[in-house]
Amino acid sequence: MFVDHLELERGRGEHTVDAYRRDARDLARTCTGWGLRHPGEVELLTLRRYLATSSERGYARSTIARRASVVRSLFALLKRRDVIAVDPASLLASPKQGRHLPRVLRTDEVDRLLDAPDPGTPVGLRDRALLELLYASGARVGEACGLDVGAVDLPQAQVRLYGKGDKERIAPIGEPAVDALRAYLATARPALAGERAEDALLLNGRGGRLGTRDARSAVERAATAAGVGHVTPHTLRHSFATHLLESGADIRVVQELLGHASLATTQRYTHLSRGRLREVHAMAHPRARTGRSSRDGQ
Repeated sequence: MFVDHLELERGRGEHTVDAYRRDARDLARTCTGWGLRHPGEVELLTLRRYLATSSERGYARSTIARRASVVRSLFALLKRRDVIAVDPASLLASPKQGRHLPRVLRTDEVDRLLDAPDPGTPVGLRDRALLELLYASGARVGEACGLDVGAVDLPQAQVRLYGKGDKERIAPIGEPAVDALRAYLATARPALAGERAEDALLLNGRGGRLGTRDARSAVERAATAAGVGHVTPHTLRHSFATHLLESGADIRVVQELLGHASLATTQRYTHLSRGRLREVHAMAHPRARTGRSSRDGQ
C-alpha cells in the first residue's frame, strides 16, 4: 500500500521508493522487536525512540531526517485509509541537519572520468554515453535511465527529461554528449538490444532498460579507471550545477535546468563557488577596485 502510494499517487522515483521501502521495513522490524503488533499501538514516544535509536546506531542526520519523513508519510496514509484512529506522527519533528556540501569534481577530473570507458566495446560506448549525458544535462540517474530513444533530439542537441512528480523539462546537451549518444545509437545499442524491441535509450547487457543500480556501477567503474575517487551519478549533477554557476550562469537558469522546485535547493551550490564569488566581488565592488588600483599604482 505504501509503495503504491509513493509510486502512483506521489510519483516518486525508483531510488526514493527503494529508500522509503527500506525505512518502512526497518521501522516495522524495530516496532515488532519492541512487542508492538499493529500500527495502532504505535505512539509518538515510540517514534521518537525509534529515531533516537537510529542515531545511536550511527546513521547520518540526513538518513534520520528521511526516516522521520517516511514515518510521517506512512502514518498519515494509514490514518487516511482508516487503518489507525490517531496519527501518532503528526507532531513528530525532524532532527536539524548540518550543512552538507556535496562533492564536486574539477573539470579535469570530469574529462578523465568521461574518457575512461572503453569505446571499443558496446558496454564502453554505452557507459560513455551515460556519463556524457549525466554531465551535459545535469539529469538525475533515474531520469537518465528512464529516457526513451524518442526523448532524445540529437539535431537540436536536447533531451526531454521527466523529473520528480513526473514534471517534464527540456535539457540542452553539448556536442560531446551528442557525439557520444550518436556513436552509442549507431552500433552499441543495436548490439545490446539483440532481438529485443525496446524503447529505452540506455540498455543493459540483456537488452533491457538500464537500471539505476547498473548505472551507478558504470559510474563507479569509470571513476576507478580514471582514478578520481568515489563518484556517483549525483556527483556529476553537483558538478554540472557548480561549473555552470562558476562560469557565470544565472542561478534561476540553473534551477530550471536541474528541475528544482525551490531556489533554496539550488542555492547550496553557491557555497561551492566562493572562488567565483571572490572573483566577481573583486571585479565589481568599488572598494575592491579601489584597493586593487591603489596596489597596482604602488
